[in-house]
Amino acid sequence: MFKPSGSWVAIPTPFDSQGKIDMGGFEALVDFHIKHGTNMLFCMGSAGEVSMLTAEERYDTLPKMVKICKGRIPCFFGATFPTTEGTVKFAQHAESSGADGLVFTAPNYLLPPQSAVKEFMMTAMKSVSIPVGVYNNPSRTGVFLEVDTLAALADECPNFVVDKEAMPNVSQLCEVKMRIGDRVNIMCCDFPKYSILLPTMAVGGNGAANIGGNVIPEEMAFMSKPWDNIEQVNACREAYFKYYPLLKALYWFSNPICIKAALNLMGLPGGSLRKPYQDLEGKKLDELKAIMDDLGVIEKYSQK
Repeated sequence: MFKPSGSWVAIPTPFDSQGKIDMGGFEALVDFHIKHGTNMLFCMGSAGEVSMLTAEERYDTLPKMVKICKGRIPCFFGATFPTTEGTVKFAQHAESSGADGLVFTAPNYLLPPQSAVKEFMMTAMKSVSIPVGVYNNPSRTGVFLEVDTLAALADECPNFVVDKEAMPNVSQLCEVKMRIGDRVNIMCCDFPKYSILLPTMAVGGNGAANIGGNVIPEEMAFMSKPWDNIEQVNACREAYFKYYPLLKALYWFSNPICIKAALNLMGLPGGSLRKPYQDLEGKKLDELKAIMDDLGVIEKYSQK
């Protein structure tokens, strides 16, 4: 069964001038990532403003994105809805539409206890046969997925293939690797405040599920490649420190505020944000552009 590895980029949802989902924009982003070596995509996650998409938009967008990506680049989809029933229904829609895989988080705002979130995840995973993963992101969901929960899911759900960790806790990476690392690939976020990309690779992780690859796809593909020699370790560390200021800038505000601003600077279809988000402008936009210019990012990737 397919397991994500390397650079797994969480892409934003582009909107047109009327605020509608821009499928042409999605297609342009997919083409960009294929051209520049991204290993796979994640659609309609937190970077995709999923909480501000209607259910109808999510149901409509998924099969269209499957058609754009199929046979060209693997694409997983965020599948969590507020209820277990809604999540299962959407997961089955995704499977019947030909999705490569799905990602589940704890439902936002509900703060379910560990036993409830385990039951939620297990029910959702068992409702489909395609590859699935979890996104352990307590800063967004308010719920921390314990290693015992992840191990139980791995025992019961053979299609559980990837765990994305997003927390400043290297011991969690070690525990997950020791308990289920032979069955489930371990990915990490690229949030510089946590700075777990290098530790993830050091413990034998499989890559980074990242937002930086929206702006520096080739560099994130290099940094997200699992280590197999000391030369690669040194080069990865050097690249990470070089692009660290850009990663910090991309996380100044909640995703995808700075991602879309950077894409627009590059001439790619980032588009605007849905309210109450506000587009990046003024001094901060100038500062972001300066960082990108200093690193040669706009010169290298500009589509203008």
